Amino acid sequence: MFGYRVPAPDEAMLISGGRRGLGGAPFRVVTGHGKFVLPVFRKVRFLTLSMCEAEVTETCVTKQGISLHVRAVIAFKVGNDHESIINAGQRFLSDQEQMSVLTGRIFAGHLRAIIGSMTVEEIVTERQKLAAEVLDTSKTEMAKIGLIVDSLQIQSIDDGDTGYIDAMSAPHKAAIQRQAQIAQAQATQAAVEAEQAAARKQAEYARQTAIVKAEYSAEVDRAQAQAAQAGPLAQAHAQQEVLAAQTELAERQARLRQQQLVAEVVKPAEAEAERVRVLAAAEAQRMKIQAEAAASYDRVALDRMIIDQLPQIVKEAAGGLSGANVNVLNGADGLGEIAAGLVSQGLTILESVRHNLNGGQDKDEQGGRGDLGGLLQLRSGKERNPDDDGPVNVD
Repeated sequence: MFGYRVPAPDEAMLISGGRRGLGGAPFRVVTGHGKFVLPVFRKVRFLTLSMCEAEVTETCVTKQGISLHVRAVIAFKVGNDHESIINAGQRFLSDQEQMSVLTGRIFAGHLRAIIGSMTVEEIVTERQKLAAEVLDTSKTEMAKIGLIVDSLQIQSIDDGDTGYIDAMSAPHKAAIQRQAQIAQAQATQAAVEAEQAAARKQAEYARQTAIVKAEYSAEVDRAQAQAAQAGPLAQAHAQQEVLAAQTELAERQARLRQQQLVAEVVKPAEAEAERVRVLAAAEAQRMKIQAEAAASYDRVALDRMIIDQLPQIVKEAAGGLSGANVNVLNGADGLGEIAAGLVSQGLTILESVRHNLNGGQDKDEQGGRGDLGGLLQLRSGKERNPDDDGPVNVD
């Protein structure tokens, strides 16, 4: 659009001809956006804000009086704030190339001053310290002209033909050379040792190969010998296996025959013997039962016979008393007692006979005990005394 101006991203638009800018500046500063500018009445100029570079090549004298040729590179630009833009615009707007020239001169002066206070050793070994001091001393001066320094790099330091730096580095070079020689010697020694080790390994490999070949040859010879003997050995081994099989078969047949004999002869014989033993035991038990029954029957029969004879026994005892001289003192009661005594004697005789039969005694004792009449002897209640003719009471 006619009259509307827009600065580039790395530019500042300076508008003059109207009201003054900030701080009484003779122009207004516009960055980052457009502005409508009246033609004829306003004038527009642009100041670069991009990075600029300045080189410094200067001969400086050190604290030791040794001349050094120093080459440095400075990276700088116009500050982004309005004050820096106004300062730079007022100084470099008509000839912006002068920013690099002026910056180089400023840094050359500060570089000479800083190097003059340092030794060659410090300058060579502490370049970063040198650059930091130069930046620090030039910061205020650069700000006055609206410039800021981003970096300062010391690219080279040369003492010309004096040879001071070379002499200073000679011990280090010698040490490095010694280390290089030592390293070379160690490498050579290592190479020799490696070659010797390789030679030893080669010799050992040859020896092991010879041993393996010899063992292989011996193994081949043994294999051939075994192959030659394989026929007879195999036949003998086969015969041995046949004999072992036959022996095992015979043992199995013998065990089988033994089992058959046990099953066919021993077991039936044992069964028959057991049957005979059981029958014999049963027969013995039967006979014992019969004997016990017969004995019991005999006792019962004897008891029956004695009981049947008991009245006769009592009668005979009473008959024996019929001719005896017996005095009955208490009348009928006394006579009853005599009869009861006779019955009691009969029962006693019966119990004695039973006891003798149970004891298994069947012998005649004292001449007439085997006879039933001898067991039934009754003694008279009165025994005659040749000297006494008086009556005797029988209880």
